[in-house]
Amino acid sequence: MTRTPGAPPPGRGASPRAPGRRLRLVGGLRARLVVAFVLVALVSAVTATALAYRESRTAVLQRAQDSFQKDFVARVGSVAPNVDLPPDVRTLAALATRVSDGLSGAPLVVARHQDLKATSDSLADDSRITAGLRAAVATRERVSFQRVVHEGEPYLVVGTPVTYENGQTSGLEVYAVASLRAEQDDTTGVLDAVRGGILPVVLLAALLALLAARTVLRPVRELGRATRRLAEGDLDSRIAVRGSDELADLARDFNHTADELSASVGELREQEARARRFVADVSHELRTPLAAMTMVATVLDEDADRLPPDAAHAARTVSGETARLARLVDDLMEMSRFDSGAAALNASEIDVGETVRASLALRGWTDAVRLEPGQAVRTVADRRRVDVIVANLVGNALRHGAPPVTVAVGTERDGVTVTVTDSGPGLPAPVLAQVFERFYKADASRTRTRDDGGSGLGTAIALENARLHGGTVEAANRTDGTTGAVFTLRLPHRRHPPHPEEEAAR
Repeated sequence: MTRTPGAPPPGRGASPRAPGRRLRLVGGLRARLVVAFVLVALVSAVTATALAYRESRTAVLQRAQDSFQKDFVARVGSVAPNVDLPPDVRTLAALATRVSDGLSGAPLVVARHQDLKATSDSLADDSRITAGLRAAVATRERVSFQRVVHEGEPYLVVGTPVTYENGQTSGLEVYAVASLRAEQDDTTGVLDAVRGGILPVVLLAALLALLAARTVLRPVRELGRATRRLAEGDLDSRIAVRGSDELADLARDFNHTADELSASVGELREQEARARRFVADVSHELRTPLAAMTMVATVLDEDADRLPPDAAHAARTVSGETARLARLVDDLMEMSRFDSGAAALNASEIDVGETVRASLALRGWTDAVRLEPGQAVRTVADRRRVDVIVANLVGNALRHGAPPVTVAVGTERDGVTVTVTDSGPGLPAPVLAQVFERFYKADASRTRTRDDGGSGLGTAIALENARLHGGTVEAANRTDGTTGAVFTLRLPHRRHPPHPEEEAAR
């Protein structure tokens, strides 16, 4: 059996090519796993379909052409010996008809001898017998075949020379043209059946991907929840370790990290609690001797005019420093109450403007500070703590700023404001970032003078009192073209005292 040059190889055809598509991958790991599974299943299904089509097509065509070729050669071998040579057209036609009648499907048979030609059907088109096939039959002197497509229909064309028993050629050639439509329909049916199974395979792959993603992502989600709980302060957050794979190793690493973090945070909290207790204990223990020292310093201060100059100066110095030390101890006690969570609001409805005016009058600052007139602003707050905030902010402006110092009471959306403005040099950027830190000094090298009565905790205490109300204190520089610092107290506007649970949350 031979095949003419240029003829397509058996069973080879154009493999189906899936159209390109852009897959938009979403950010979730579940979606990525599902898409990956589906792609793998789709590629596998398409590849299996192409291979199945090619193998089934090759097998069907091979079986058809082998069977037809065998029958054709046998039929020619039984009819050709009875042909007288050289034949005429009528003899060739009789030969072609007898060969065709003996084959299934009654194919078109063409008999040729030199320039003579006859067919089993005079009306049929014998152009499906190509010049290449005729050349192969003439030169190779053996059976040759070729599959051709004519007007959209597939055909198998077989040709063989008729030889004498001694091997000499007779010049007689016989060709048969058989339709391959039935075989093509069979292979197309196989392709359709296999292709119809792609969708169930893809759906099954998607289902398996969802199950696999759920199995893989469950420990990841547990790890995410445990991490969020840990970030929210739940140091007892742990995850269960299952198996011995990489996810189990990750769970063990997380638990180990959480254990170390819990131990470190516990140690830090214990150290902080000890430090707070130490400050509170020291402040408390200093109050009794300071009370005695204050009484002695008061007596010395009152008798200073009757003492020699050096002794009088020393007595006044001791009196002033004792008073400053007493204020520092009071401020430390106040900060320790904030740190321990013991500070509480004694809230009631107050007139903020009147509270500010009374605070200035109590300290004798009415002449040094200008209170801008405004509408009455009433809210629920702790009068004593508002007085402490105003006293610290105004005292800070008088000590470190320059006159005139102005205090303005106003309102904003859902809030009350108290603004303290001075006309000093203002606050440099590094100072603005740290002005509310405890014991912060803008100039670390400066020494405390007698006129500086601050403890270094005034702005920090003001901020803690504001936070206790749910508000804040902000520091900035003036923006109206002049120099000076601006401290703004912002308190939420309340009509009812805060709920105890709200205070506890703060």
